[in-house]
Amino acid sequence: MRKPFIAGNWKMNMNAASAVSLASGLVKELEGVDSVDVAVCPPFVYLQAVAAALSASNIALGSQNVYFEENGAFTGEISCDMLKDVCCTYAIIGHSERRHVMGETDELINKKVSAAINGGLLPIFCVGELLAERNAGTTNDVVARQVKKGLEGICDERIQAVTIAYEPVWAIGTGLTATPEQAQEVHAMIRGLLTELYGKDIAQSLRIQYGGSAKPGNTAELMGQPDVDGLLVGGASLKVEDFAAMVKTVA
Repeated sequence: MRKPFIAGNWKMNMNAASAVSLASGLVKELEGVDSVDVAVCPPFVYLQAVAAALSASNIALGSQNVYFEENGAFTGEISCDMLKDVCCTYAIIGHSERRHVMGETDELINKKVSAAINGGLLPIFCVGELLAERNAGTTNDVVARQVKKGLEGICDERIQAVTIAYEPVWAIGTGLTATPEQAQEVHAMIRGLLTELYGKDIAQSLRIQYGGSAKPGNTAELMGQPDVDGLLVGGASLKVEDFAAMVKTVA
């Protein structure tokens, strides 16, 4: 049985005070909830402050990105060791905003996934199609390519550190959401592909989150799908009451 996993991606939001307030509020609201894995991913500059606020809780800390080199002359980048040093457990990798706004390629994302695993972080590896690609009927082709290229060279033992997050790009921050049936269709395709790559037992053990305008009102329907194992939450993760309600619904 795959344990549900709800993660909040705070993106480029918050200041120090509001980040700590949000984290502290979640600690209070989610006290005693242990049937769901929960993580929050603040901006880099607030990781330490949020880590302190989460220290007595079951809520894990994640980063929104990571670089693939261990150290060196890479201005503006953050290494696995740096993230672990401030108590990070997870790292979001390959988010559509990194792909389509910052220009990250499948090859770069693959390097980051591999480096994160080697560096002791648990990747939340994001895949998803553009609206034009869905309208053209190429969703499965696009997502399958992203999965294959992003996981290239990741062996059976190492893949078990990875959570995959399917986020249709057209549903991120737009208010649009894939229907539960649309989400399940792609999640099932991804699990089938993982079965081809790693075998049935590993594929059945890996968690696949849905992301893209997930909110309290659609949590139960999305999580009711057999291959939806969690949610990667954007805007709704910025409000204590909304994010906590989603976790409690799943719990």
